[in-house]
Amino acid sequence: MSSKVCRNCGSTDIDVDQARGDAVCMTCGSVLEDNIIVSEVEFVETGGGGSSAVGQFVSSEGGNINPSFGENNHYQGMGRESRAQTVQRARHSINTLGHQLQMNKHCLDTALNFYKMALTKHLTRGRKSAHVIAACLYLVCRTEGTPHMLLDLSDLLQVNVFILGRTFLALSRELCINAPAIG
Repeated sequence: MSSKVCRNCGSTDIDVDQARGDAVCMTCGSVLEDNIIVSEVEFVETGGGGSSAVGQFVSSEGGNINPSFGENNHYQGMGRESRAQTVQRARHSINTLGHQLQMNKHCLDTALNFYKMALTKHLTRGRKSAHVIAACLYLVCRTEGTPHMLLDLSDLLQVNVFILGRTFLALSRELCINAPAIG
């Protein structure tokens, strides 16, 4: 990316991660660039009922091509999922929970951006995904001034409100998001 300025908020605090192939505004959470990091991927069945990905890694610099990608990497439903899968799963959960609270698309998109920022800063590690997602939704409720309370999310998820509160406070502090007091 040539200019490192967020087109949404004008911030110059842009996190460019060549390995992940994305650029994220650390101020508002907008994903400014989301490169395709694998081209021409094909999945083939292996003998044990699993599958194997066959393709090439393509970095943004154009070098470091690994033509044997997937040759011995068998996906059997175990191990760590890719960032794209994690974000997709979070998007689904945020939309499901957000719709139950009757939140609009802008709020859901903002919550997903908060989640991506938390993921980038490794704030999701060691925390239950549902707790992080609820905290991101509550961050939106506070920053956008919606009438929702943390107790609403706690009731929907059947999770102790104090556990969600701790996750919410940790995210707002680590992401430097000023969550206004409820007035």
